[in-house]
Amino acid sequence: MTIVSTTSRLRTSRPLRIGLAIGLGLAARTVMGRAAARLPAAGRAPGGLVDWERAQRIAHRRLVRAPGHLEGRQLRATEPYYAGHMARVVPLLERRLGAELPGVVERHAVASRSQWAAANLGTFKALIAHVEPSLMPRAPQGSLRAGMAAATNRFLTTSQVGFMLGYLGTRVLGQYDVALLSAEQAPGRLLYVEENIRATARAIGVPVDAFRLWVCLHETTHAFEMEAHAWLRPYIRERLERQVALFAEETRLLQRHGLRHLARRWRSAAAAGSLRGFLSPEQRALFREIQVVMSLMEGFSDWVMDEVGAEVLPDVTTIRRRFEARRSQRRRPIDRILARLTGMDLKIEQYRRGERFVAGINVAGGSAAIDRLWAGPEALPSEAELDDPAAWVRRVLGSA
Repeated sequence: MTIVSTTSRLRTSRPLRIGLAIGLGLAARTVMGRAAARLPAAGRAPGGLVDWERAQRIAHRRLVRAPGHLEGRQLRATEPYYAGHMARVVPLLERRLGAELPGVVERHAVASRSQWAAANLGTFKALIAHVEPSLMPRAPQGSLRAGMAAATNRFLTTSQVGFMLGYLGTRVLGQYDVALLSAEQAPGRLLYVEENIRATARAIGVPVDAFRLWVCLHETTHAFEMEAHAWLRPYIRERLERQVALFAEETRLLQRHGLRHLARRWRSAAAAGSLRGFLSPEQRALFREIQVVMSLMEGFSDWVMDEVGAEVLPDVTTIRRRFEARRSQRRRPIDRILARLTGMDLKIEQYRRGERFVAGINVAGGSAAIDRLWAGPEALPSEAELDDPAAWVRRVLGSA
């Protein structure tokens, strides 16, 4: 399962960026596990890199204590509002985008923060399942070394996954949830995190029901992107799987060369000024491809929201302006650090860059350009074309 969502927030490339953050911690722990092997072990550690039930409990404890917690009956009371908004938004988008969205109205749910976290455990499970064989200690089974290293990795990784879910669960507003890292091809569903939607509406000073409608419009556009274009999900999945496979190879190099390899990656990251410096050249190329798709998805959704939002939401401009102002602010140092680790700092620029591109091709090529935007992988903009919409129009349409 992967994520396409509105927040201060991560979206479909979120599994890659969270995986990178978790993976860096796991990489360091591979070295820690070697040191831990010198300590006495207290018996054989349970199997697996993560205790998923404990990770969910960690997230749940954090989320139910967060301000604005709602009980089940309070969440259920909001369901008619979302049902009404979806009934208005879907036909509007179908007319503007020229495609049907069958079943999207029915495939939505109001979720608590804890329910969102529980649903997203699948993302983490699928990601870690791909790399777990490479991350498990390589000492002979049953040895003190294997038991201690496995216990250390399991405890720390479980805590990290639980913390990440708990942190993100207080920020996600809505999510179009689809399966990418598994064989599942069923249509996704829309999740609306009412506790966070209420909190954000209060923080930016807009009516909560108008804000619900605003989130519905944004997320339903993502449903259109994923469900109306059969090539998009396999395209993203292939790149995520290749990225995960390359990460597993990096882990094997770390196990082979230890701290020397980790130190080289730290120097590379420092020189690059971001976590992308930890990636190999091939990983960085894949990362750029995924980032282009994410920028396009986010920008297209915001552009559509501005195009059609005024028909159902007269104050759409005010909501957008206040939400973006809040999204750009990150006061606490821990928020700034975690934004970089999870990729949420990249998210803001994704919105802006992608929307500039979509608006630009609309000016240069009109409706014909918008219609070709999701024609297939060959129509995706290059990194350079994202900043030069007219160049994309010349390449794809032959004129500008």
